[in-house]
Amino acid sequence: MPIDASSSASRQTGSQQQRQPSRKSSKGVHMIPRHRSHTEGSRPLSSLGRYRDEMEVEGVLPPVVRERLFDLFAQIEKEFENLYASNLALQERVEALTERLETSSTAGDEKPRERPEDSTDFGSKTKRAAQLSVSQKIKTTYKASTSKLVSSFRAPNTAYSLVRAYRGHRDGVWEVSVSRPCDQIIGTASADHTAKLYSIETGARLLTYGGHQGSVNAVRFHPSQDLVLTASGDHTAHVWRAQFSQLSQTADVHKSHSSGEDEIDGTEKDDLTDGEYGEMSDSVVLRTPLLELTSHSDVLIAADWVAGGSQVITASWDRAAILHDAESGDIVNVLSGHDQELSDVRAHPSQRLVVTSSKDMTFRLWDFRDSALLVNVFQGHTQPVTSAVFASGDKMVSGSDDRTVRVWDMRNMRSPIATIRTDSAVNRISVSPTLNLIAIPHDNRHIRLYDINGVRIGRLPRSNRQGHTRMVCAVSWADENATCNLFSCGFDRQVLGWHVSTQNKE
Repeated sequence: MPIDASSSASRQTGSQQQRQPSRKSSKGVHMIPRHRSHTEGSRPLSSLGRYRDEMEVEGVLPPVVRERLFDLFAQIEKEFENLYASNLALQERVEALTERLETSSTAGDEKPRERPEDSTDFGSKTKRAAQLSVSQKIKTTYKASTSKLVSSFRAPNTAYSLVRAYRGHRDGVWEVSVSRPCDQIIGTASADHTAKLYSIETGARLLTYGGHQGSVNAVRFHPSQDLVLTASGDHTAHVWRAQFSQLSQTADVHKSHSSGEDEIDGTEKDDLTDGEYGEMSDSVVLRTPLLELTSHSDVLIAADWVAGGSQVITASWDRAAILHDAESGDIVNVLSGHDQELSDVRAHPSQRLVVTSSKDMTFRLWDFRDSALLVNVFQGHTQPVTSAVFASGDKMVSGSDDRTVRVWDMRNMRSPIATIRTDSAVNRISVSPTLNLIAIPHDNRHIRLYDINGVRIGRLPRSNRQGHTRMVCAVSWADENATCNLFSCGFDRQVLGWHVSTQNKE
């Protein structure tokens, strides 16, 4: 994840070093899994003895009956895993073919020129007809096989559309955050040393904060006031004020002549040169913070408002998180215990809970609700944890460079209740409290959606020159917004607004 005061080029080099496989094994406690994805493989029959030893308790069942039950359950589990794995493999193949078809159909809008051999070679026509027949058979077989799955694996009918691009940054964008619903504003943090505020509805750039001397790695909005918190590679965090009501009026002025200039129609070119970025002027430029926090000795990777907004929590590469008073800047508490650099920090929206994630492959839950500070350590990832966020129902979701996303119950931290395995490292995730969907940004430019139970929903489109062209760094949900309810940012300097709608199938 982000970065110090250096340029984007050094960030890429650092990222490659961070992605090197770790030799350290998982510290998670062995538990009987409630759910496994197909990539974990089937449990070998030789391990049934360990299963039995763990589950052996006093009971009334005769040993012969109990042994028979174990064998039956093992067979059922194996058959179900094979069926589920087959379904996922077919689904991946269909998605790849669909994306290829969309790309070819876009390129084939013009009538293709007929080759001379096309009008005479009857054999080639027969071959193409046979290929179409085989394709149809595969499609029919796929539909038949997926219909055998239980209804719990049926994903909602989900529609995605790319609505708007928010432009202006000259370097990679590390984070995007959403303000209060009444303000209709998003904030972005970039390696170009600035944070920017945009109107969600119009795409107008409303304010640029240029008070930092290094990469801005995080931006978070105060829960009730017109205050913004930013964390930077210059070892500081800044609290600054933005008059959201006045900025909204500025957005209304821009709306009359924006006329969809940032709307996405599928043919727009997303890559702008530095000159084109320079021609886009900001309405307001701010350089002086209300409060500067200088307690850390290394890069600040993130900062957030603790519930209520009277305190802020900062996370740094110096392996510590520090709780500050939001008015005076005084240190309230120093949270130490991580063995390596921190990668993110998130505060619970309504309770005095904070979660810190780290490159030491763990994340920690800090409970400030009582006078005595309580700390819980979550283990299970095999690579640096890039983010951990709160979800509804006493759940937490963590993402890691080990290409997995794990769902946890805060009341039982010994093992995750669901594990999502992907094909690329995971960056700063976001969970929708209304839709109960997890948005996962990847190093490989994709954004995938899963439900809170770990069931795959889909992938945001990347055809017709839409979507990100480089690493997607972060995502953020805005459930109350009717136009764009999901935002993403990446190292391609783009900030994109998406509309995601779901409707359960009958």
